Amino acid sequence: MAFIGFWWVFAIIAFLVKIKLGSPVIFKHERPGKDGVIFTLYKFRSMKDTRNKKGELLSDANRLTKLGELLRATSLDELPELWNVLKGEMTLVEPRPLEVYYLPRYNKTQAKRHEILPGITGWAQINGRNSISWEEKV
Repeated sequence: MAFIGFWWVFAIIAFLVKIKLGSPVIFKHERPGKDGVIFTLYKFRSMKDTRNKKGELLSDANRLTKLGELLRATSLDELPELWNVLKGEMTLVEPRPLEVYYLPRYNKTQAKRHEILPGITGWAQINGRNSISWEEKV
């Protein structure tokens, strides 16, 4: 239903990303979901693929665009995750899926986050995002 009512928002953002950043418009990232099963998370792209002379990607700070900053600040970059919700890989409100490389860092209690579907938003996003500690976030 969200896709139907807000299709024009998706279209405008996709158009702006295509104009400012090029293709692909959608950024795909592997994340651990329920039971630790890895799934592809979809977001609007917010960074350029700018590389140095050696072919290595520049730092995130050097690749993030003004449009990307706006999309991230408003969380509009997260809208494509509604597709993950429709596919049954995510839900609207539960802990955000962290990156795969965090899996070995979880203690037994922290690993319980994978007993449920991850969410588009959760406690950590409402209470500080990246300004809170690892223990508070997890």
